[in-house]
Amino acid sequence: MGERVVKLAVFISGGGSTLKNLIDRVADESCRAKIACVVSSRSKVRGVQIAEDAGIPTIVVPRKKYDTPEEFSEVVTRGVEPFAPELIAFGGFMSLYVFPPHYHGKIINIHPALLPCFGGKGMYGDHVHEAVLKAGCKVTGCTVHFVDEEYDRGPIIAQRAVPVLDGDTVETLGERVRAAERELYPEVINWFADGRVVLQPDGRVRVHGRELLGEMQ
Repeated sequence: MGERVVKLAVFISGGGSTLKNLIDRVADESCRAKIACVVSSRSKVRGVQIAEDAGIPTIVVPRKKYDTPEEFSEVVTRGVEPFAPELIAFGGFMSLYVFPPHYHGKIINIHPALLPCFGGKGMYGDHVHEAVLKAGCKVTGCTVHFVDEEYDRGPIIAQRAVPVLDGDTVETLGERVRAAERELYPEVINWFADGRVVLQPDGRVRVHGRELLGEMQ
């Protein structure tokens, strides 16, 4: 494991559970990142308080104030640029971000299912787990992927499988998936710190050293 730390911006829209996990993992040094700033698309959410309590510079850009995703995104970009993040991590960020070209391949998201299944607009949180249970799936999980211009369609970086058990409810399945997310997201951020993640010209992702380390994602 290397010692390099990646400078991170975290984008949120709600309770900030992913942000809190990353703050905790940075504190215990299991996630080699420095959270340079937090962006929230809503002002009165728990995630903003979590960021402020941790002393992290916080940029609030209410999506409802802007007529188009482009106007909203331009303000977000202006707010983030002074912090010069090497990587942007979405943590429950619910707004479309039309990012500038220099952020291509530098924005990641974690989704509570095994993409490309159960993704797209409206598929978030408990809506995903409800759909998984309704479909009768025996396995679900979480996916870390690059963000592009479509919801949940960017190139997949890593996945972790979670069993769907007999008698599962949305709540029990959701908690099992969230536990997997809490482990996988910091792990992937460490890969970026080590420079192991390569977005290839064909749109697929290669993680250098994964096969050598025997990592099953």
